[in-house]
Amino acid sequence: MKLDFIISSLGGGGAERVLTLMVNSLAKNPKNSISVITLFQGKEDYKLDPAVNRVKLKQTKFIPSHTFRSIINLSRYYRKKSNRPHVIVSFITLTNLIAIVVAKLFSIKIIAQEHNSFMRHMDGRERITDFTKKHVYKMADVITVLTSYDIEYYQKHGATVYVMPNPCSFTPISENSHNREQTILAVGQLDRYHHKGLDNLIKLIAPILKEYPDWQLKIAGSGKKGLKHLTQLAEEHHILDKVIFTGFINNVSEVMYQTSIFILPSRFEGLPMVLLEAMSQGMACIAYDCKTGPSDIIENDKNGFLIEDQNMTKMQKGLGDLLISKDLRLRLSNEGINSLDKYNISAITERYEALFKKIVKT
Repeated sequence: MKLDFIISSLGGGGAERVLTLMVNSLAKNPKNSISVITLFQGKEDYKLDPAVNRVKLKQTKFIPSHTFRSIINLSRYYRKKSNRPHVIVSFITLTNLIAIVVAKLFSIKIIAQEHNSFMRHMDGRERITDFTKKHVYKMADVITVLTSYDIEYYQKHGATVYVMPNPCSFTPISENSHNREQTILAVGQLDRYHHKGLDNLIKLIAPILKEYPDWQLKIAGSGKKGLKHLTQLAEEHHILDKVIFTGFINNVSEVMYQTSIFILPSRFEGLPMVLLEAMSQGMACIAYDCKTGPSDIIENDKNGFLIEDQNMTKMQKGLGDLLISKDLRLRLSNEGINSLDKYNISAITERYEALFKKIVKT
């Protein structure tokens, strides 16, 4: 089957990582012919299987609107009939808008993927995000969402909805008795510090790190503006010497394997892939119970701690309990590893293949 995956770029991010993971898995099936199309040029942090065709759209000059420019560029590509696939899979709201418009123009089947809750809007683009979700998504053959929480909203607006969880990109470890660093790890794009709750994390963890001086916080992720803001916050709370900003890292699985605790302080999530990854590497996980995502993964006090949404006092209490008890960390980490079967890449790939066949037959 000929499949095109369309995304804005392959820069570091959760959706980009999911796309890379899925196309590399689907490419193992010799019956699939897969292309990855990016709308914009930029840094590429993820590697594709050599069997995957890479398409970087030529940029049309003198059109100020990114959306209209991308619609024109993608239309020019599909104007050639041999370029058209059986199914397009697009990622993220504004790319979905572009891809759906072009797919309908050329009568191509399309699956548009949402990787955040319907409640989240792109900063500064609330109107176009809202318009896309309410009026454009019903034109797609299928909208995939990460959790069942979003189904009712999209169905209400006439879309055909299918729950497609993120796969866990790392193989769960089989041995979990090694010594780990006394480090708390958070991962997220730093410029999205409000969305990811990294600003609140600095504030809530300051007294923890002062009370437990042998522990440190490590934040992995890129973003110059966010780095400046978070560094300033750490300095204001007198913990700059206890916070390590690693920048974007390619070996996050190795860091997770060596680290004791993973914290997810997000205000909004879809289905946080990074939480699955942390569990797979045996980290003791603690997360806010934000509207969607963490509660699909964590059963409180069984395979992690699920903390009342944005309750900093309870988050501090949960972190304190984890820091003082190695036995508690080990119990939660072992249960976390054992709870990941449904997020196995093979299981998710089978679901993709079945969805493609269903759409093509309709």
